[in-house]
Amino acid sequence: MNTVLKTQFDPAAYLEWEETQDEKHEYIAGEVFAMAGARREHVVVTLNLAAAFKQALRGSRCQAYAMDLKLWVEQVDAFYYPDVMVSCSAQDHAAEQYLSQPVLIVEVLSDSTAAYDRGNKFAAYRTLESLKEYVIIDIPSRRVECYRRTPENEWLLHDYLADELCPFPSLGVSMPLSEIFENVVSPEID
Repeated sequence: MNTVLKTQFDPAAYLEWEETQDEKHEYIAGEVFAMAGARREHVVVTLNLAAAFKQALRGSRCQAYAMDLKLWVEQVDAFYYPDVMVSCSAQDHAAEQYLSQPVLIVEVLSDSTAAYDRGNKFAAYRTLESLKEYVIIDIPSRRVECYRRTPENEWLLHDYLADELCPFPSLGVSMPLSEIFENVVSPEID
């Protein structure tokens, strides 16, 4: 989580204020947090996923959204900026400022957000009745963690590594990890 600003907002005031800002800010229960810029590899992986979902979902009622669109999680009074979301909701497709009914959410980890993305943010996302899959991308380990909601409302983890095919059953889509991590430079080995 990034630096909290001293201003208190209600959701409507936050949305109005956020429209005038040059940087993005997440809103959690009245507090507003400035977001740091993303590294190149973070952006590359985000775009790889969003582009692959867009192509695979062409002609369906589902649509992929990336980076700059907010997610409203009413149950916890929060607006987030997930890296990638997919919604199949007509209401979301008509929305101007934010989505509220995603089927799938992807967060690409960074050092400063990893614990939060796996902890409090995931807890907030689990309150969304529409959400069927939460995907965490760990770039340094080339790992994809897919949490899937069961019919019993439990969340099961499925890990994908190396050159595996990663399925996204909520969308009826699969993609190889090599496509997710395409154009990501491997760290130098000393």
